[in-house]
Amino acid sequence: MKRSMVMLMALAVLAWQPVAAQKAPAGKGESQVGERPAPTAKATRGEYRQISWDDLIPSDWRPEDVFKDFDLDAMTDADPRAMELMQKLREAWDRAPVVEGMNGRKIRIPGYVVPLESSADEIREFLLVPYFGACIHVPPPPANQLIHVMPDKPIPAGLNMAPVWVSGVLTVARFNSDLGNAGYQLRGIEVEEYKGPVKR
Repeated sequence: MKRSMVMLMALAVLAWQPVAAQKAPAGKGESQVGERPAPTAKATRGEYRQISWDDLIPSDWRPEDVFKDFDLDAMTDADPRAMELMQKLREAWDRAPVVEGMNGRKIRIPGYVVPLESSADEIREFLLVPYFGACIHVPPPPANQLIHVMPDKPIPAGLNMAPVWVSGVLTVARFNSDLGNAGYQLRGIEVEEYKGPVKR
């Protein structure tokens, strides 16, 4: 166990980076940790405007500033500064600023389903996350990259950790859960399975 936690922190910062910075499309088959639904051209579907996860991040937010006083190359998991850094990162991400101008917007966004309230047959409440494995692996994404979704009607349990499109009305509102703290809530008027390429 040399630098696993330290490397995890560095990778976590890379994971939230804008979709435009993500790598080439993944192959077909099961999703891999870190994959995102591929962005498509800006479009409207009915009354909903398609947005990307980048649209939910204030342009002046710099979470990497948490690392400025730490030398990751000189740090191991046994270093007490590693736990201090992990705590600072978690606090910064839980307080991540949101884009207030998104409040009340009718949007359509792709992401992955992380159930909060479910049964063997259906999911009644979930977190929408930008990449596969978010909220399952530590640490969860920043609050401005988590959306708490309350669908108008339950969705099939088979969509657990699956990519979907969600259309609905976005609200700027904090929601805390054991899996992560969301900066947005979305009334999911329509939830449909995502079909299309996925990017790593």
